[in-house]
Amino acid sequence: MTVTILDPTDERAPIERQITTRPAKITGVVGLLDIAKPRGNVLLDELERLLSSELPGVELRRYRKPTFTKPAPSDLRLKMKSECNYVVEALAD
Repeated sequence: MTVTILDPTDERAPIERQITTRPAKITGVVGLLDIAKPRGNVLLDELERLLSSELPGVELRRYRKPTFTKPAPSDLRLKMKSECNYVVEALAD
């Protein structure tokens, strides 16, 4: 199966990227990152509910950026990297 991922910054010459290999089973810690846009927490609340029922034994942790207008601070990124096996980022308005 071939998947094309387009970079929204310039679709005249899209960058080809490979999808990361998917694990056979999700284990460990899944971080849920709220980027601080309106209603992102609503999306994450529902996602957390679904994941907790679908992935028993997986620990879910919530994180939040201070603002959506800037990248996550280095200390937050390092914390998530050290604590999580996977991270889901909520982009909802």
